[in-house]
Amino acid sequence: MAHLLEQMAYVSQTPWHGLGNQLTQNQPIEVWSQQAGMDWRIESSDVSYMAQNHRGQSIIMPFEEQRVLYRSDTHAPLSVVSQRYQEVQPKEILEFYRDLTELSGFELETAGVLKGGKKFWALARTGQSTALKGKDVSNGYILLATACDGTLSTTAQFTNIRVVCNNTLAIALKGQGNSAGVVKVPHSTKFEADKIKQQLGISVRAWDEHMYEMKKLSQRKVTQQEAAAYFDAVFNNSSLSSAEQDDGIIQFYRNVAAKTEQKTEPNGRAMSKVMTMFNGHGRGAELSSAKDTAYGLLCSITEFADHERRAMSQDHRLDSAWFGAGAGLKQRGLEQALGMIA
Repeated sequence: MAHLLEQMAYVSQTPWHGLGNQLTQNQPIEVWSQQAGMDWRIESSDVSYMAQNHRGQSIIMPFEEQRVLYRSDTHAPLSVVSQRYQEVQPKEILEFYRDLTELSGFELETAGVLKGGKKFWALARTGQSTALKGKDVSNGYILLATACDGTLSTTAQFTNIRVVCNNTLAIALKGQGNSAGVVKVPHSTKFEADKIKQQLGISVRAWDEHMYEMKKLSQRKVTQQEAAAYFDAVFNNSSLSSAEQDDGIIQFYRNVAAKTEQKTEPNGRAMSKVMTMFNGHGRGAELSSAKDTAYGLLCSITEFADHERRAMSQDHRLDSAWFGAGAGLKQRGLEQALGMIA
């Protein structure tokens, strides 16, 4: 089976995806670079191609509009990009955290390389932590990631991780011009760490606002009918009709059963799974903050995306949960949940 994860390092408990090399706490950036597999550079070379001249001889011709990016250690190719493309080095991702960890109380928790070096990231705990009722604790993190294969801009985002289940959720920041609460630097623009930190410095203060919203979600009781409508909206980008609302959960399960049996709706099994998780079978589902609440609905979605959603492997699931379809599913879950307290 193909694996996306090349190498990663972590401190404290084993990450939810169960991957990586464990480090002791407070290691310097240089150790992280080595143990996380990020101690190499992205190099580049102009693209050329082979042709034949009128004598049938092979000649090498330049193609000056593009370059090939490759790893300095293995010389493995990473991607072909335009001359305007501005790459971000693995070392720059880790260096972003140097002053934050040395002066501001942040602590690196994971860092690593995916897809042979085409994507890499680091995640640091900010020191912010809040407990909802029932001792349901969430901690604040900053995730910084980039890719050189066209799949991801250099992206910095605040992330909420629920301790009881290690569910991850991008924090929605108000007034940032981006509903996902992220700062993105396209590769057509130079990555400047200080500017990113300045933007995130405004966003750090949004942690309290975010957790206030989570508290309101934990106080918003929901019925089984509302839960059915919520999951239908998240998975199918739709909402239940008034007739289906009246029929309630019986109609929901009929729909799920029919969709699963006929295999015409790939989300049928997923919707049934998250409903079961919400109704007491999810991690932390019986905590007072989550039981029969809008917060519990959101936690079911984040747990499904991080732990239960079908994936080729755990590293594929990690890539999806942070950067791909899983992240999109969690964002829709957040938006729908916040709509219940608007």
